[in-house]
Amino acid sequence: MEETLKIISLPKEEWEGVEIPMRYTTEGYYDVQIERDASGFHVRMQRKKFDEPVSHYPEEHDFPDKLYQPHWEKACAWGIVEKREGGLEMLACIETCAEEWSNRLMVTELWVHERLRRQGIGHRLMNIAKEQAVLEHRRAVILETQSCNTAAIQFYEKEGFELIGFDSCCYSNQDRERKEVRINMGYFLKTED
Repeated sequence: MEETLKIISLPKEEWEGVEIPMRYTTEGYYDVQIERDASGFHVRMQRKKFDEPVSHYPEEHDFPDKLYQPHWEKACAWGIVEKREGGLEMLACIETCAEEWSNRLMVTELWVHERLRRQGIGHRLMNIAKEQAVLEHRRAVILETQSCNTAAIQFYEKEGFELIGFDSCCYSNQDRERKEVRINMGYFLKTED
């Protein structure tokens, strides 16, 4: 299996449009509360538990995750693949895309197959993004996750990311009620300003 754990480049001409089976089950979420008074806006993100575990699958969205989506024009991807009878099967991947106007590198996709999680593969993939950001002289690495994906949030925090914002209506007009708010996180590189 060691050979299959090698991270390789996933060229666009071979991997464009390949679906990423993003799925996870969570027991908790960050409840995003927004209040307004005379002094301004007050935002609170409090960690809470669901009554029962909640699972999210690619089939529940009209826009499944895929490598090299057309709107990520300068995307690059890396991953772990395994040889199967029908060809290659992707077991993990990371995709990045430069956000030129802000000089940041966006992680557009990060996925590790369930059977390979908690083995350091996510860390290795994230290091590729950080190294890419250094090579491209970016000031930060940014990404999005969901307020209900608490395991991902914890992972990103361990990787040095911090909360940089949120979008309370990214996926629907009921994101806060559904407990699935877009959370933006960033990792800041040391730069000479």
